[in-house]
This record gives sequence, structure tokens and C-alpha cells, in this order.
Amino acid sequence: MPLNFTKMHGLGNDFIVINALDQPLLLTRQEIQRLSHRKFGIGFDQLLVVEPATSSDAEFNYRIFNSDGGEVENCGNGARCFARFVIDKGLTTNHEISVSTSAGLMRLTARDDGLVTVRMERPQFTPSKVPFLAEREADSYQIDVGGQTIDAGVVAVGNPHVVTTVEATATAPVDHLGPLLESHARFPARVNVGFMQVDTRKEIHLRVYERGVGETMACGTGACAAVVVGIKQGLLDTEVLVHLTGGDLWVNWSNEEAPIMMTGPSETVFEGRLE
Repeated sequence: MPLNFTKMHGLGNDFIVINALDQPLLLTRQEIQRLSHRKFGIGFDQLLVVEPATSSDAEFNYRIFNSDGGEVENCGNGARCFARFVIDKGLTTNHEISVSTSAGLMRLTARDDGLVTVRMERPQFTPSKVPFLAEREADSYQIDVGGQTIDAGVVAVGNPHVVTTVEATATAPVDHLGPLLESHARFPARVNVGFMQVDTRKEIHLRVYERGVGETMACGTGACAAVVVGIKQGLLDTEVLVHLTGGDLWVNWSNEEAPIMMTGPSETVFEGRLE
């Protein structure tokens, strides 16, 4: 049976989006891996799925599969593309959209300027909620990795993140430390790894090695994680411009009881059909 899809991206973090409201999604882990391959398949960082809502608070259910075929809890750049997809396809007439995810409820706002704002739940710093193996909660932890000890903040923003501050993202050891931290024994569910360069209290540069994907051009939840870690460590103000390889995001976290607000673009690349 043919399966229609839309190729989209948020700052170069690319996806295929599938409407599973009116067509079944029966892809195996191996099939997702094959489709994500940039030589033998379509090529994408994540597969996003639009499903019927599973709660009365949501219009849709939102599922995410990484390029390795594993399902994950959240994807901020994907959420912006999700909002643009359901509006462009006429699946909703609302520009304020609530979607359910395995990590909780997410609210998406498609703005008149073409940007999308994602309202996520409060970040979780309790180690067991990340999950992260530590005796007690702290703003920064020492982690032994690759023959050295690094200082890093740890947080869950719907999915797990570790963020370390570097002098310059251009020379950060992303390819070396990224995979080592992703599968580090202190992260039982693996982790997304952020390398943050603090420019000013209102501006950072960031590179992210994503769990199950590798380094991507942008990571929305990674940007949120970096900002809240920077705020907790006293390095950043409550509203921060995040420069990623693929472009810029704006992240706001006003206080510890507030949700994280992340704003950025989303674009459709092409339509396709899988036979």
C-alpha cells in the first residue's frame, strides 16, 4: 500500500512527516533505518507521525522515531514542523494546537510571521527523572568520560540532555565526546549531548550530538536544555538567542515553575510516496 509523506526541516534538522490519521503506519525499525539512509533511502534525522489524539486535552498524538529506528519522547524542531504540517494539510483550522506525546502535553502556536512557538512542560532536574545516576540533584556534575573529567548540567525537557560549556563550538570535541556521552553508563536511557559556547547572557552558540542520530544541524530540545542549564548555572538571562549550525532559535524560561517557550521556523521541502 502506498504511504504518503512530506519532507520538512527545522533549521536543517530534517524529517519525514506521515499522516497516520487515515493511513496505517506499519514500518519496522529496520525499514525506518533504511528510509533514513542518505544514500539508499530518503534521508532524515527523524520520522514524525500524526496520530489521533489519545486524550481529551489534545487534537493529535505526536510520535517521533530517530533515524536508528528507535522511538523517542520529544523533538522540538519536529514539533514546529508538526504544527505547520497539520495546518497546511487542512487537518486543523486552529493556530493554537495541543498535541499529546509520551512525555506529556505540548502546545504549538503557528504565528502570523511564519514562525512556530512550542510551549513545553517544565524542565526536570531530578536525576531519576532524566534519568541520570547521581546521589543528589546539582546544577553541575563531574562526569568521567574519554579519559577526562568534564563539568556538565543534566536536564530532561521531555527527553534527556547533558550540556557542557566549551570555549568555542567550532573546536568542541563533538565527534569524540558526543558518542561517548550518549551511551555513558550514568545515562540508562542514553542522552542527547549539547556543547554550549556562552557569548553573552542573552546569546549562545550550540552544537548537539543527538541520541540515535549523531550531530544534527539543529536541535530544538537541545536549545531548550542548554538555556535552562545556563540559567540554573547563573550564566544566562531568561530569554536567549541560540545560534545553531542550521540557524537561530529563541528560547524563554522565566522561572522554575514556568514552561519553556521555544520559537523558530519550519519549512516543507517536498512531497513523496513510499510504495
